[in-house]
Amino acid sequence: MDIRNIIKRPIVTEKASILKEKDNKYAFVVDKDANKFQIKQAIEYLFSVTVKSVHTLNYAGKSKKVGAHTGYKNDWKKAIVKLDEGQEIQMVEEA
Repeated sequence: MDIRNIIKRPIVTEKASILKEKDNKYAFVVDKDANKFQIKQAIEYLFSVTVKSVHTLNYAGKSKKVGAHTGYKNDWKKAIVKLDEGQEIQMVEEA
């Protein structure tokens, strides 16, 4: 697996902003097959920071109904990454 394809996008929500300000943690949507070690390597490579810990959460896709058609959303995985003291990831956020 290519290290640049592990991290898909950051999660920018109110809860993620509180985690960032309070505990220096960042949330990302990651590849479903990536493990914690691969996620740590990808974050350190892409953002040039030192990762202290990685927590992952797996989410099952929910059923979705549009008119007469029924389907499912995709399964996805979230990673919450804690950085060492004094380090941060610069992201563009809406003000």
